[in-house]
Amino acid sequence: MTAFLEFLQGADWSPLLISLKTGVVATVISFFLGIFAARKVVKAGPRVRAIADGILTLPMVLPPTVAGFFLLLLFSLRRPLGSTLYHEFGIKVVQTWLGCIFAATIIAFPLMYRNARAAFEQIDVNLVYAARTLGMSETKIFWKVIMPAAGPGIVSGTILTFARALGEYGATSMLAGNIPGKTSTISQKIAMVIQDGDYGTAGFWVAVIMLLAFVIIVLMNLVTAKSTRHAGRY
Repeated sequence: MTAFLEFLQGADWSPLLISLKTGVVATVISFFLGIFAARKVVKAGPRVRAIADGILTLPMVLPPTVAGFFLLLLFSLRRPLGSTLYHEFGIKVVQTWLGCIFAATIIAFPLMYRNARAAFEQIDVNLVYAARTLGMSETKIFWKVIMPAAGPGIVSGTILTFARALGEYGATSMLAGNIPGKTSTISQKIAMVIQDGDYGTAGFWVAVIMLLAFVIIVLMNLVTAKSTRHAGRY
């Protein structure tokens, strides 16, 4: 027990802090972009909806390394966009924590978008019609009627997005690299120490990420329980 406590005291907790910060920022960005995109797609016509949905969902079905490859091509200093951001605005994405955020956001965004879209599609349109007859503006209808009705789905999407961003590895490793104390997330830490044969440290971080995942799943179940509380049991 004493040895374990000494291990905890001497452990480098930067991977956990980097993962949490990356997960939070990526989730906030995905939350607003996902809701905006989902709302636009729901209102679009069938053909536009099919194409837009395919584009927005693509990062979810592609291997993360493929997404990381495209991000690396896009933000590399040898490319126009990456070069312009760095030389004109001093913004560097590759091998930085900003790269972690970009990678995690791209990979986690589809989960927020898909859950938000499903939640919007299940809303009773009569609620919207009733609000319009009362003279409510479209903005007020969205925040006072649509968002509360879609609440459980939105919350579930947010939690899943955070979980996905927290454990992202493939795209992050390609775009941000594995710099200790800077871009080294928990997933990258596990991969690095396993390569070094340090299975004890790897097991510790695996336990940490499993505990976080368990807490996230429990929170999601508690939130979504409200929508199924009155459902029948088999």
